[in-house]
Amino acid sequence: MDMALPIVNATTAALARVSAAFNAPLARAVVFGVHIDGHLVVEGLLIAVIVFQLSRKSYKPPKKPLSEKEVDELCDEWEPEPLCPPVKERSHIDPPILESAAGPHTTIEGKEVVNFASANYLGLIGNEKLIDSCVGSLEKYGVGSCGPRGFYGTIDVHLDCEAKIANFLGTPDSILYSYGISTIFSVIPAFCKKGDIIVADEGVHWAVQNGLYLSRSTVVYFKHNDMASLASTLEKLTRGNKRTEKIRRYIVVESIYQNSGQIAPLDEIVKLKEKYLFRVILEESHSFGVLGKSGRGLAEHYGVPIDKIDIITAGMGNALATDGGFCTGSARVVDHQRLSSAGYVFSASLPPYLASAAVSAVNYLEENPSVLANLRSNVALLHTGLSDTPGLEISSHVLSPIVFLKLKKSTGSLATDLDLLETIAEQVLKEDSVFIVASKRSTLDRCKLPVGIRLFVSAGHTESDISKACSSLKRISASVLSDHV
Repeated sequence: MDMALPIVNATTAALARVSAAFNAPLARAVVFGVHIDGHLVVEGLLIAVIVFQLSRKSYKPPKKPLSEKEVDELCDEWEPEPLCPPVKERSHIDPPILESAAGPHTTIEGKEVVNFASANYLGLIGNEKLIDSCVGSLEKYGVGSCGPRGFYGTIDVHLDCEAKIANFLGTPDSILYSYGISTIFSVIPAFCKKGDIIVADEGVHWAVQNGLYLSRSTVVYFKHNDMASLASTLEKLTRGNKRTEKIRRYIVVESIYQNSGQIAPLDEIVKLKEKYLFRVILEESHSFGVLGKSGRGLAEHYGVPIDKIDIITAGMGNALATDGGFCTGSARVVDHQRLSSAGYVFSASLPPYLASAAVSAVNYLEENPSVLANLRSNVALLHTGLSDTPGLEISSHVLSPIVFLKLKKSTGSLATDLDLLETIAEQVLKEDSVFIVASKRSTLDRCKLPVGIRLFVSAGHTESDISKACSSLKRISASVLSDHV
C-alpha cells in the first residue's frame, strides 16, 4: 500500500492531462454503435487503474539477519555523539564560596566582604523576627510534607501566606509556588497555548523566555522598553486580522528588568492593552516590596488599579528574603492554576518555614515603611557615586535596586565584553573586599541586551559600604578598561 499511493498519484495526474485532451468539444468515441463522451472513457480507465494499484501488495524486501561479524564491525565503527559541546577554558566556573548568610556583609574565604551580589533589597536576611518565625514553624511542622499541594502538601501556613499576599496587594486571591524561578515559567504555559499570541519585551530574563517556549504560543518580541515598538507590534498583529479577534492575546513584561535594571512604563502598557484588547502578564520579582509608596509594586508606583493587570507573578527570594514564588489575580486566575499549572500540581509544596518567613517579611514591611526610604536613599547614593565611572555607564532606572553598569564602548564581542567585566568584578573582590557580579548568561539565554555588572542595593548597606564600592569600581575599571575609555 505504501508504494501504491505514489503510483496512483502519478497515474492520476497523467490521466487528468489525457482527460483534458479528451474533453475537447468534438471528442467522442463509438462503442457498439453508441456514442460515448471521451471523458467517460478516461474516468473509467482511471477508476480501473486505481482499483488495480490499491489491490496490489506493497513490496517488502526480504529480511536477512546480520552476521555476528557484521554486527561487530558496525559496533566498532559507531562513534556516539557527545552529550554536550566541549567546555572551553574560559567556561570553567570557580565561584566565590560564601561561609555565612548572604546579608549586606558576608564572609568569603574567611574574610568579611561588602555584599552587592545578593538581591536582599530590604535587608531582611538574618532578621530576628524572620528567624523566630522559621524556628517556630520548624518545631510545629518539620521541614515539609514532601508532597504536592493538591495531594497532601497543603498546610495551614500556606493558606495564611496566600491570603496575606493577596490582602497586601489588594487582589482577590493568590497562589504559592515552591521555587521562585519556576513560578513564571509555570504560569505562562498554564494560560497560553498553541495558537495564542504573546507579545514580549526582548529584554526578558531566561525564566520568562522558558515560559514562552513551553507555551508553544506564537511569540513576537518588541524592542526593549520601547512603547512605540510595542504599539507598532500590536497594530500589525490586529489591523485587519480577523483571526486574532478569536484567539487569546497577551503582553508579557517585567516590572524591573533583571537584564537591564529598567522599569517598565505600566501606565502606557495598560493603555495599549485596553486599546488592542490584550491581557497583561507582569513579572514582579524585583519590584515587589520595593516600588510604590508602601512597596506594593509597579501598579502602586504608577497609580494603576491592580485589577487592570490580569496576572502578576513574583519570586519571594529578593525583598522577602525567603524562597518560593507567588501568582496573584482574580479568583478564576488562581483556581485555574491549581489544576493546570505544572509547577504547582507536580512540585512538592513550599516548606512551611519559608511560608512563615514570607508572612513575617510582609508584616515587617507594613510595620516599618521607613525601610523603603533607606533603600531608595542607598540607590540614589550609588547612582551618584558611579555616575562617572571610567569606561562604564549606568543603564538602569534611578529607582531600580539593580544598578546596572555596562561598557561605554563594547569590544564587539559578547564573550570579550563579559571577560572584561568579570575581570573587574574579580579584582574588586580580591583587592577591596567588595563582592559584585557580572551578568553571566546561560547559553540557552536568548536575550540580546548588553552584558554588564549588576549591583544589588540593600536597605542594610551603610554609606561607607556604598562609598567603598564606588571608589573601588572607579579605580579598578580605570585600570582594566584603560584601552576602552
